[in-house]
Amino acid sequence: MHKISRSAVEQHLNCQRCFYLAYKHKIRPPSLPFTLNSAVDNLCKNEFDHYRAKAEPHPMFIEHGIDAVPFAHEKMDEWRNNFKGIRHIDEAAGYNFGGAVDDIWEKPNGDLIVIDVKSTSKNVFDWEDTYSKWEYAKGYRRQLEMYQWLLEKNGFNVASEGYLVYYNGKKHEPMFNQQLTFDLHLVKLECDNSWVEEAVLNAKATLDGDMPKPARSCENCNYLRKRWEVSQKDPNKLVD
Repeated sequence: MHKISRSAVEQHLNCQRCFYLAYKHKIRPPSLPFTLNSAVDNLCKNEFDHYRAKAEPHPMFIEHGIDAVPFAHEKMDEWRNNFKGIRHIDEAAGYNFGGAVDDIWEKPNGDLIVIDVKSTSKNVFDWEDTYSKWEYAKGYRRQLEMYQWLLEKNGFNVASEGYLVYYNGKKHEPMFNQQLTFDLHLVKLECDNSWVEEAVLNAKATLDGDMPKPARSCENCNYLRKRWEVSQKDPNKLVD
């Protein structure tokens, strides 16, 4: 039984070799936690929890014409926990797939809206331009779609739309005063999660197979290849 995360499937889509090394052999580049982003996530979740307890829409829902309230469910804290998340286990296929949602909203008809909180700091926030130029933005849509699929597998009806709650930090304010202010951008995305199950099965198959070839577009693989090429030509290369 392979335990596969949402981020693992995303990595598999980007580079099967890096995915294989990370989840088969626990070999991955070191990374630092994005603690400021996590703080924004937590503060946003606290706001949603405030209105969840009151069964009322968050003011941003009213401002943007969203007929919904934060979804009240006994497993919400579990679904938002990075070490648990919402999961689907397929014993026959041999995988345990899941991920941690940021929040879920409920429409009057019971359909659930998946949302994810993002934070950045740009002089001009232009989602359409970002989406057209950068693959990571397309990954945000896939992230929502994977969470939608998981909710459906757990027996819930899911709305086709998802939202990115995007906080853009203002970095040109005249004074700091130990306060960081943000513009709020609510990005609506029409989603289609029909691809998710096949992607999970493909990731599981990769773990069961041999080492894949590196992706031509993978920054990590290209860095290692170029480093190796230079090292082989360098007569003064270091010896362990």
